[in-house]
Amino acid sequence: MARGRGDKEDAEKYTGLLKLVQVLSFLVVFVAGIIIGLATSAHINTYFSSQAQLFSTSTVTSFQVSSNKANCNQTQAPCPEIDYLSMDAFIHPMNLTHKLSDDELFWRASMMPYKKEYPFPRVPKVAFMFLTRGPLPFMPLWERFFKDHEIFFSIYLHTPPDYYLNVSTSSPFYGRQIPSQRVEWGSFLLADAERRLLANALLDFSNERFILLSESCIPVYNFPTVYKYLIGSTYSFVESYDDPTRYGRGRYNRKMLPHIKLYQWRKGSQWFEMQRSVATYIVSDTKYYNLFKKYCKPACYPDEHYIPTYLNMFHGSLNANRTITWVDWSMGGPHPAKYEGVNVTEGFIQSIRNNGTLCSYNDELTSVCYLFARKFAPSALEPLLNLSSTVMNF
Repeated sequence: MARGRGDKEDAEKYTGLLKLVQVLSFLVVFVAGIIIGLATSAHINTYFSSQAQLFSTSTVTSFQVSSNKANCNQTQAPCPEIDYLSMDAFIHPMNLTHKLSDDELFWRASMMPYKKEYPFPRVPKVAFMFLTRGPLPFMPLWERFFKDHEIFFSIYLHTPPDYYLNVSTSSPFYGRQIPSQRVEWGSFLLADAERRLLANALLDFSNERFILLSESCIPVYNFPTVYKYLIGSTYSFVESYDDPTRYGRGRYNRKMLPHIKLYQWRKGSQWFEMQRSVATYIVSDTKYYNLFKKYCKPACYPDEHYIPTYLNMFHGSLNANRTITWVDWSMGGPHPAKYEGVNVTEGFIQSIRNNGTLCSYNDELTSVCYLFARKFAPSALEPLLNLSSTVMNF
């Protein structure tokens, strides 16, 4: 009887200890759960707080831009109005400085609207594009030529990249240098420079005609005559002819087949003049430009063959097949004659203006065939200035 009571007491003690252990285990698990929960919660809060901060920062930043624009009008100093879609900035870029690559520039310049009407009062301009080695010795003559005709022309200068043209702010040449690159005469870099000039000039939608000139070129007529002649022309003036000699067909590379065939090959003076549509076609071309770049190497000169051949193949109906820049090749050799100051007389300039020959202008014959002339030495400036008012009428 006594043993049974002892066993019962032992059983009760064992049961009590077991319950105590269960309670303590529950408490340990509970406390551990609380600690883990708090740690996890803190980590999650930190993560979402950082994400919220990032979101709110960008939101606030964008909000502040519009908010500041709205609020700054309430202060005494109003906000400057910047219209990034300004029609003026699009059609008449005033600053020629940009950081476009050639590919980006040609793409931008290749845009040609299908709509014929312009949503602004457009005065067609002539773009005078000077491809030079540096200084412009005939700048005083050109400044006299351009005087009082500012709304009818634009000027673009491609010079060596490190050359700075120092002119007064009143000169029409002021601020007209385009982003240029190195040029080597006779290499494809020359054709690159020509297209670069065209592309920069095409950015101004008012430019309708494009004339390429060198530092040794001069005008032989006054500006109104030149403007009327070019703006009124149905055709471009790019010399393009079939030369059967080694200086023409002899420069053709059969590796251009099948894209360019020998009978399509043409030669011509690099000093071209063209209308806007033709200029756009030239800067838009990639296929034939790359063919010439790859296969037209000395003694093939891209500046004498690329544009004449390309126009002959695709846009011959838009071309007069002649140049309007006079030059004297009578001396023979790889370079034309250069005229010094002693050679410049009234009779000489008159012979360029009207040498007794006729040419085609808008499918009719005319005696006015050359508007510009080259190649003149710097010493010719003074006598040319003396003759400009009496002979060239400017």
